[in-house]
Amino acid sequence: MSLTSIPTAATLALALGTALTLVAAPAAHAQPADKEKCFGVALKGKNDCAAGPGTTCAGTSKVDHQANAWTLVAKGSCAKTVSKTSPTGFGQLAEFKEKKA
Repeated sequence: MSLTSIPTAATLALALGTALTLVAAPAAHAQPADKEKCFGVALKGKNDCAAGPGTTCAGTSKVDHQANAWTLVAKGSCAKTVSKTSPTGFGQLAEFKEKKA
């Protein structure tokens, strides 16, 4: 084996980084086909993601039924799930402006 065929540390690090990126990227954005994002139905700290300013992601919603926080629910069930802040009283497929009590 010649010295030119031995991988360098930089080559190995690049290969490992690329492999990890390819494995992690689809999982971060994957959503099961039988689920949909439902805004305004998650309880405080129980959202799956998107909880607005001052929060990072999953589990960071500040209040129950936060209008800009979503959770994954069975496809077709969002509009039937109660939301105390939604204008319709049910979950929404997009962020909404909370109704005033």
